[in-house]
Amino acid sequence: MSTWVEGRVAFVRHWTESLFSLGVLAGEVTFAAGQFARLALPAPAGAKEPMLGRPYSFVNPPHRSPHEFYAAEVRDGPLSPRLARLRAGDSIWLLPRANGFFTIDEVPPAESLWALATGTGIGPFLSILRTDAPWETFSRVVLVQAVRYARELAYADAIAEIAHTHPGAFTHVPIVSREDHPGALRGRIPALIDDGRLEARAGAPIAPDYAQAMLCGNPQMVDDAQQTLARRGMRRHRRREPGHVHVEAYW
Repeated sequence: MSTWVEGRVAFVRHWTESLFSLGVLAGEVTFAAGQFARLALPAPAGAKEPMLGRPYSFVNPPHRSPHEFYAAEVRDGPLSPRLARLRAGDSIWLLPRANGFFTIDEVPPAESLWALATGTGIGPFLSILRTDAPWETFSRVVLVQAVRYARELAYADAIAEIAHTHPGAFTHVPIVSREDHPGALRGRIPALIDDGRLEARAGAPIAPDYAQAMLCGNPQMVDDAQQTLARRGMRRHRRREPGHVHVEAYW
């Protein structure tokens, strides 16, 4: 357990019966916006390793405390149900350094940045968009928040804060796939790109000459959206072969 940093739970917020956020006080842990931590609790007796850990992206920007993580409770999962039952003051463990390359300094400049998220995949975007970097690089930022049901549209206050801080440069597009909801598009991200409704709502194009796209969430959305964007000439970005699409799959 010596490689882990012991933190303390600052708060637990339950958004729905299965979605929750954890605030964690652990000042030794450092990260860049868009990266993920590894959260852990002591493993059950008889396990091969002393700690049971899983990756979770930071929701807070690096300059704010406590650290915050947005998670879905997986029924019968080994860790997430235990995390959901934590209370303020409980111990939780993290590795001292974060990981991941889903950061804004990996994204080439463009006119606009499209941040396309499903479910808890909105977490790293909330961290990124509450730093200065994207607003210094892009004239427009479109945050697409896709969920199944309207009650899953979490973090409305954080999104309103971003909109207030960057008037005219920020657009939030909510999508609800399984019910109608005022102000939200209905459908799936790839189909809404394909038929042009997403661009029409945002008032900005998703095209290689204008945009960079970051995709985070359900692996099926990530795969399907990449195929949809590829038909528009937008290819996966790599350091040795610059492109337009950056991905982080959650499952």
